[in-house]
Amino acid sequence: QVQLVESGGGLVQAGGSLRLSCSAPGRAFSTAVMAWFRQAPGKEREFVARIGPSGTWTDYTDSVKGRFTISRDIAKNIVFLQMNSLKPEDTAVYYCNQMPPIRSYWGQGTQVTVSS
Repeated sequence: QVQLVESGGGLVQAGGSLRLSCSAPGRAFSTAVMAWFRQAPGKEREFVARIGPSGTWTDYTDSVKGRFTISRDIAKNIVFLQMNSLKPEDTAVYYCNQMPPIRSYWGQGTQVTVSS
């Protein structure tokens, strides 16, 4: 079983920035659409952003457009999420996965907390 590993979360003030990373030890995802998701307390997990296999196209949920940027380092098999101008409503556990997601690939996620 492959579990993706997310890192880079933390506590930040509103307006701040964080960069999340997602790696997949032992497995290459170079041909997969990769995505970031998040789950806030008491809410369903939701889609945040996705990126094509070669990194030439990206797509975002409306609430993060212009603030978040998804990218990938194909050679290193890492997917990033650069988050700028963070808002308290961005507080959630952030996960990465293929798109569409594979149930067994869900990792532990990384906590992002934005204080007002």
